Amino acid sequence: MTGAVQEVLPFEDLAETPSVSPWCQRWRVGQHSWRHVRDGGFDARRYRVDVIQDEEPGKQFVLTHHYSHSYPAAKIQFGMYDVSGRRRRLVGVAVFGVPVSSAVLTKPFPDLRPFTESVVCSRFVLLDECPGNSESWLLARCHAALLDNGVRGVVSFADPVPRRTASGVLVMPGHVGTIYAATNAVYAGRATARTVKVLPDGTVFNDRTAQKIRRREQGYRYAQEQLIALGAPRPRPGADPALWLREALAAVGTRNVRHRGPHRWVFRLGRTRREREEIRLGLPVQQSYPKHPDPEPVPS
Repeated sequence: MTGAVQEVLPFEDLAETPSVSPWCQRWRVGQHSWRHVRDGGFDARRYRVDVIQDEEPGKQFVLTHHYSHSYPAAKIQFGMYDVSGRRRRLVGVAVFGVPVSSAVLTKPFPDLRPFTESVVCSRFVLLDECPGNSESWLLARCHAALLDNGVRGVVSFADPVPRRTASGVLVMPGHVGTIYAATNAVYAGRATARTVKVLPDGTVFNDRTAQKIRRREQGYRYAQEQLIALGAPRPRPGADPALWLREALAAVGTRNVRHRGPHRWVFRLGRTRREREEIRLGLPVQQSYPKHPDPEPVPS
């Protein structure tokens, strides 16, 4: 059994961006841009939403355009296609899947079966060419399709903490909650505060990935190569994987960032208001939406 390996990485606190805003976030090759809701211009006749049967096109779309350049455990993914031309083009992807812990679903939806009657929206990516109001149109069609498949609850998160590279370049300015507030989601407060490991390129090295390396579970080689590409030494034959991980994270300049917890939004799905309100929530409903950044923490 591998013993615990203590790590020493620098800590920092980051300011947060508002969770509700009239600006819609867009992506292309990991770079963000904005569309204002007043711009409008959305024409539903130009677009179509379908389930992506072969996971690979949607996966590659997310890996290419989402700032995290990672793909989660997926249950179902939907594609938003521009069908105005001779060939339809994928311009947006919504991924609904399986969180690391079932508690992500059972806390807000205690009466729903996790992974079948409740799912998490883990990726929602639209290209910068999509006009304002595209999000709500895509999300409504995703929810209708999920409801047809027996899903009654969806959990989504808005992360207001920006991500920067080691050189200070902003790669993710903070997620906004406009789409959730505008589409009748219930605000259920903050998720658990935690510490996240931010790599020099601004991406997060999550706990599940670290666990794969420590236990040499399926996918650990890909995770190792991610760190090696950033400058970590290759592990020596027979080396303790936990010890190598600690040294690799320090070698590439990983930062521990205190995260106050993302904002949690929940959708109760039903064909009528009565059906939606029959779904019991396990978390208290917050009457006011988050509209301002958290105050800067006082150094201890």
